[in-house]
Amino acid sequence: MPALMPTNFYATITWLGLVGDREAALESRAVDQITALFSGPVGEAHGGLTRPSDSRVLAQYKRGTPIRNTRQFSILSAEDLAAIAAKMGVESLDGALVGATMVVQGIPDFTHIPPSSRLQNEAGATLTIDMENRPCVLPAKPIEAAHEGFGAKFKAAAKGRRGVTAWVEREGVFRVGDRLRLHVPDQPVWGYWDEAKRASK
Repeated sequence: MPALMPTNFYATITWLGLVGDREAALESRAVDQITALFSGPVGEAHGGLTRPSDSRVLAQYKRGTPIRNTRQFSILSAEDLAAIAAKMGVESLDGALVGATMVVQGIPDFTHIPPSSRLQNEAGATLTIDMENRPCVLPAKPIEAAHEGFGAKFKAAAKGRRGVTAWVEREGVFRVGDRLRLHVPDQPVWGYWDEAKRASK
């Protein structure tokens, strides 16, 4: 029995970008297409089969521990970006300013699609969703440069809207305008979720 269920939810890629040097700046530059290898997007500083662990997984590893790179892509929805911008009080927010690899449009509540879901284009290139990408302070600097006085407002405004991180399951090319189909795990929500969450506090 298949473990992944194709859905009738589709997204269109509206923007693609690459961060060339993460030490120099978080901001990504717009591109028309991305070649996605098992090691991640070609030319992306967040690529690689492994990465050093960061603050998001301090409960599991000491900072800097080499771990599997499930953050090869940072994907946001155009709808969530618009909601963040509105909450910040700016007219719009460019995906480049938050270091996005991909911006998509069409899937509701995109930031909360189930972990391990797939996004697959018509040619078969496939990304596996790791989990929600929690907001941080790093986008504040490029946002501030573009929208003076608003950079510090990003983290709070982006809570629950920051998109997801993902890694390459099947290699291929993603292009602006591609249609992506959402595939979700065919399993119920874990019945002990509330109990586990209480224990972690």
